[in-house]
Amino acid sequence: MGGAIGAGVALAACGGGGDQKSGAADGGTGAGASGPWSFKDDRGKTAETKSTPKNIVAYTGTAAALFDYGIQVKGVFGPTKTKDGKPDVQAGDLDISKVEIIGNVYGEFSVEKYAALAPDVLITDMWQKDVLWYVPDNSKDKILKLAPSVALWAADQSMTTALQRRADLAKSLGADLNAKKFTDAKAAFEKASARLRAAAKANPGIRVLLGSASPDLFYVSEAKRSCDTRYFQELGVEFVTPKVDSQGFFESLSWENVGKYPADVILMDNRTGTLQPADLSNKPTWGQLPAVKAHQVVPRLTEPIYSYARVAPIVDALAETIEKARKVA
Repeated sequence: MGGAIGAGVALAACGGGGDQKSGAADGGTGAGASGPWSFKDDRGKTAETKSTPKNIVAYTGTAAALFDYGIQVKGVFGPTKTKDGKPDVQAGDLDISKVEIIGNVYGEFSVEKYAALAPDVLITDMWQKDVLWYVPDNSKDKILKLAPSVALWAADQSMTTALQRRADLAKSLGADLNAKKFTDAKAAFEKASARLRAAAKANPGIRVLLGSASPDLFYVSEAKRSCDTRYFQELGVEFVTPKVDSQGFFESLSWENVGKYPADVILMDNRTGTLQPADLSNKPTWGQLPAVKAHQVVPRLTEPIYSYARVAPIVDALAETIEKARKVA
């Protein structure tokens, strides 16, 4: 996962996993169904309810993806509201005033608020096999007794699979994936992907570094682990390969060693809780990086909202970055 996991809080939260097969067969009831509902998640576990879930509680980014498909959740947990009360970048188009915020930071999850919603299902991401993202270990057993759970991979598979799995889930919850809004979004994603593939081919040798900053450390992430950057690699983008720690997601560098890996472009983690380029003027070594001098530092949505509507602009923006990038490292 990019940089400091959990927005600089849970540095060792992520781990292994493997590619999961997708498809409607892993889904459950479709739009308008009134009978029993079921969905087989990426743990291989099947969540079942007597009818299509209405009281849905989900990790914020997953809730935002479902919202893009027209599925409204009752409660969320994960980065939702910034300190000034505005929607976090991971909330997407969610109206955060209309959802119960169960927890807003890593390790925060109100079991009481969750229970009060009478949840039908809990939905979240999975970066490490069988570990539910932002569901605290110390209250996990209580939480999972209250409703069935669904976990979908956010690592170790291509973005196309991650997108399809969220679409499958949305369909099972009532979304009409044949609606023009959704087919247009998918077409835009495919067009952007073709543009990125062409850009990488037309401007070869551009080395991209995935960075995330904290006051004491700079994290360089392994592209093949996250779904988005794994897909960008498949399209031909060349990423810096760090010497990752035992978790396998990133390498931690002191600010004295921030220039260890030459890069032409830096994609910087833009999550709440991470330092942004404007915050790094007091780091002399940052200012000496070739990509910084060349103004080739761009924000990265480290935890994309996996709906076609959300990722199409991300892919398109990276294509433009690669098209314009100069070799400076």
